Amino acid sequence: MSDLSSASSRGRLGRTAIVVASIALVITWSSGFVGAELAARADGEPITVLAWRFVVLAGILVATMLVLRRRWPGARSWLRQGAIALLSQAGYLLMIFEGVRFGVDGGTAALIAALQPMLVATVAGRFLGERANGWMWFGMVVGLAGVALVVSGQIGGSGAPLWAHALPLVGVLCLATGTVLQRRWHMHDDLLQTITMQSVVAGAAFMLVALVRGHAAPPTSLAVWGAVLWLVVLASLGGYVLYVTVTRSHGATFVSTMLYLTPPTTMLWVWLFFGVPIAPLGIAGLVVAAVGVAIVLTAQRRASAA
Repeated sequence: MSDLSSASSRGRLGRTAIVVASIALVITWSSGFVGAELAARADGEPITVLAWRFVVLAGILVATMLVLRRRWPGARSWLRQGAIALLSQAGYLLMIFEGVRFGVDGGTAALIAALQPMLVATVAGRFLGERANGWMWFGMVVGLAGVALVVSGQIGGSGAPLWAHALPLVGVLCLATGTVLQRRWHMHDDLLQTITMQSVVAGAAFMLVALVRGHAAPPTSLAVWGAVLWLVVLASLGGYVLYVTVTRSHGATFVSTMLYLTPPTTMLWVWLFFGVPIAPLGIAGLVVAAVGVAIVLTAQRRASAA
């Protein structure tokens, strides 16, 4: 945790560091889907799991701030970081879970979520100066095609109402907006301060929803608590911390493009943990998505050099 408190990710990471951080980001971000599956198999109520995930996370981070005697940010930082938390964490996760709750299958939700890099690239060019060239757009289309191959076997059998598919789309819009704001506002809070403020606000939001629905009581199952701790350690302290770090270092378009690799990586996680066989289309999708990401990153590096 001391590394978290001392890291200042506002400068650009070196080439080796960004490669390691990007790989770790994809692995840990994908672990969130495994945690959700672990909770579901233990009959954990989704909103209860989300609420206690962020309550535990916020408690750990606040305690760390106190032990290290870190300076508490001012009201302006709380407002801005709180807005990002409501978009990138509460809004995104809640809308994805709500879509699945109303019948949208996981493959469709993943495919909708894969639209995020294109949304970010569109907005980032206008507001952040991160303009995507033709090769970058081509790479993003290839990456989206790879995701479509990975999830193709899960799409279309749910019978969910049409309006329910708008919920994951709203979640993707929330994450894309929060990502762009994270980059645009140039906040001076360090990584520990940033994650602490966002976790406190997200935890309060999820707990409010859980209270309204009558599911705010702590889980009673050790298996559910295991899923909560999995999500806290890997998905939040791992995945989201790396997401913020890479966003600050290499931009909104770069970090969003890396998310094309999360559905194929989730496929590998599920195979390792639950023995779900990998279809040939899944392998093909993994390769295609990787090619798409490579095209985007190569084009972005050449554009930066130029």
